[in-house]
Amino acid sequence: MQTFDTTTTTLTTLRRGSQLYETERRLNAVLNNASVAIFLMDDRQHCVYMNRAAELLTGFSLTEVLARDCPLHDIVHHTYPDGRPFPLAECAIDRAFPENNQERGEEVFVHKDGHFYPVGFTASPIRDDETRIIGTIIEVRDITEEKAAAERQRLLTNELNHRVKNTLATVQSIAAQTFRGNTDAAVRQTFDARMVALSNTHNVLTAENWESASLRSVVEGALAPHALAEVDTARFDLVGPDTRLHPKVAVTLAMALHELMTNAAKYGALSVPEGRVGVSWTLEPGESGERLELVWTETGGPPVAEPTRKGFGSRLIERQLPMEFDGSADLTFVPTGVTCRLWIPLTALGWHGQERVTGRTAR
Repeated sequence: MQTFDTTTTTLTTLRRGSQLYETERRLNAVLNNASVAIFLMDDRQHCVYMNRAAELLTGFSLTEVLARDCPLHDIVHHTYPDGRPFPLAECAIDRAFPENNQERGEEVFVHKDGHFYPVGFTASPIRDDETRIIGTIIEVRDITEEKAAAERQRLLTNELNHRVKNTLATVQSIAAQTFRGNTDAAVRQTFDARMVALSNTHNVLTAENWESASLRSVVEGALAPHALAEVDTARFDLVGPDTRLHPKVAVTLAMALHELMTNAAKYGALSVPEGRVGVSWTLEPGESGERLELVWTETGGPPVAEPTRKGFGSRLIERQLPMEFDGSADLTFVPTGVTCRLWIPLTALGWHGQERVTGRTAR
């Protein structure tokens, strides 16, 4: 009976060993066929495993790394691109272990042959069955091509913006020649101010590679010419959550706000010291997606009367926004001050990239 029990135990052990071997073989097959580089580090920040992609990425074999018997940082991440030493204590990747936190970001590694290359990484702590941290798993990918593509895109966007500004400057020159001797200075200044407002909005979009624009940046940019001069008197209240605007929406909204601001400075609340302007906005659910509701309110200005004719600004606000974006606009002239209410669907033009942060009041 004892011999039988011993034989059974031996067979069970062999079977378990075979199962572990097969599991390990399959795991290695998966890891070594992965396109992303994977490193495992112990509690000393020493690398104890790296897959085939990691060897190709760094130029080092696992055998070479193990033989070095030092933190992985000292092998592939020891120097800044400008030649300064990169201390382990400053490494974001290695913070995952002591801080018990997943770390994500971009860094620059040093290849075995000495050249630098940018990488994107995710470093996560590894825990044992008792949830104690025993090491770190790091996923790394080479982002050299992404960086190069982004730089090409930046150069193209800057060139486009440069050409657009040259076109706007040409339009201004043509207008100057056309208006010379036929138009008073005030009309020319109004035209130039509109060109500047359009140019400033292009700057905001260029900073975001013409992918989108921050709503708050658009509002602040449109008010900047007057707000900067009056910043100490706290005449502006801006309240609302930030979100991303489609470039076309950003340009049209900026021009509408510029017209409201210009009118307020000439005839409305901003034409007197005690006047104030409030701009508030909310994001509301609509039938086809999220909708922006923005309200411009003037208070403390001279008494307001309904204008006898509609100017460029009124036509832009009441016609352009509804026509282009299937929105609506309501411009009212009550004695206490001008009020303008705009509704713009943020899903216009196939836009679905809204992002927001907590709203705040800016003065």
